Amino acid sequence: MLSEELWREMVAQGTARRFPARSVLLRQGAPGTHLLALTEGLVKVVRHERCGGVTLLAFRGPGDLLGETSVFDGGTRIADVVSLSSCTAVVLDARRFRLFVEEHGVAMELVRQALDRLRESDLYRAELLTLPLIARLARTLIRLAALASPAEGATRTPLRLSGLTQEELAQSVGVTRNALGAGLRRLRGEGAVETARRAVVIRDMEALRLLAAAD
Repeated sequence: MLSEELWREMVAQGTARRFPARSVLLRQGAPGTHLLALTEGLVKVVRHERCGGVTLLAFRGPGDLLGETSVFDGGTRIADVVSLSSCTAVVLDARRFRLFVEEHGVAMELVRQALDRLRESDLYRAELLTLPLIARLARTLIRLAALASPAEGATRTPLRLSGLTQEELAQSVGVTRNALGAGLRRLRGEGAVETARRAVVIRDMEALRLLAAAD
């Protein structure tokens, strides 16, 4: 991750734009003419397969760069980026961003970020194969909390995660919606969360951590 000072300097070179909930911020197959620096809100990264299926690849939050890979390699975007809630992002021109990276010598920091995302993907796949539903669900909610509020998301309660449908949450933990419903009932019974339409409210982070550790 870039330092706070470099992040502020970088976003000052772009233009802030507000995106309503469920907007497509970046579109799969489009050229990498620009990237986005997310400053507010949550987004999902989804890939549309040729067979018609849709794969949820990741969630991203404030402080994340979106679409930087196609800016660097010159290829087209491999996935859509869709806002879960209303979002604010700074639009950065590709050429200007590459010049910023070169002038400030931050290429290695961006490589480290890319490697962290690869490790995150590997851990996620391992969890899908080895952990019970409750642990996977609790870990996903903890990660979303950290994304939604990077400075204090791991500790602040109550914390409302808005814009997330049960279908998306079910896909993120690799189960059907019915199975997810059973998992959420368990979390509610433990006092860890409350649920509402397109929202999960984390009430007890410590209880959620205990459930996340169960394997």
